[in-house]
Amino acid sequence: MNRENALVPGFLKLGDMDVWSAPEERHKGWYLHLMVPNTKGESYAWLDPSRLYCSTEGLQDCVKDLLQPFQGDSIDIVAGIDAMGFVLGSSIATFLNKGFLVIRKAGHLCVTTKALSFSDYSGTEKTIEVRTDILKKGLRVLLVDQWIETGGTMKAAIKLLEDQGVVIAGIAAICIENSEVGKWIKENYKCSHCVPEHLQGEFDAHYLKSFALYHSNSP
Repeated sequence: MNRENALVPGFLKLGDMDVWSAPEERHKGWYLHLMVPNTKGESYAWLDPSRLYCSTEGLQDCVKDLLQPFQGDSIDIVAGIDAMGFVLGSSIATFLNKGFLVIRKAGHLCVTTKALSFSDYSGTEKTIEVRTDILKKGLRVLLVDQWIETGGTMKAAIKLLEDQGVVIAGIAAICIENSEVGKWIKENYKCSHCVPEHLQGEFDAHYLKSFALYHSNSP
């Protein structure tokens, strides 16, 4: 790896890292460099983490880092939120040798479910649902999503599970932004995320200074 693309801890140069190789020094969060900024306009999310999942080492290290705070904790099952929470959630479940519970957008599960409606950041009403045949009082669930921005979906998922007597053993996401609900989640639940503290403000602002250094390799 040449000096220009060398990874310096704390410096995020998005998209310049090859997904087919990993740096010799894999410090915590190195895989965040694999993500790329939005190049398709305002109707899309500001950042695309899915490139991270294409890296074998990146995905593995992301999962290990997210699980670090929960070592030794009792976890019965992992739950992931539709849809991108399925990627990290199922990866974490496999690593822990646990089952995986899907929390889906309404209308997709063909079994008896419990549903909960909520309003997202734009005021749009949405509904999520979970199957009820495996839920029981005291079941300890690690709840996973890709990203917690305004936190509305995660808060609804928490309530949906807790209403069934489930215990939230922890919450994991690549990033938990310091929105009003994001702060509430951090204050009330054991949480894990991958963003270094000194970069949290830039993630909350939805713009990293290193965006200026990003050059897409796409044709």
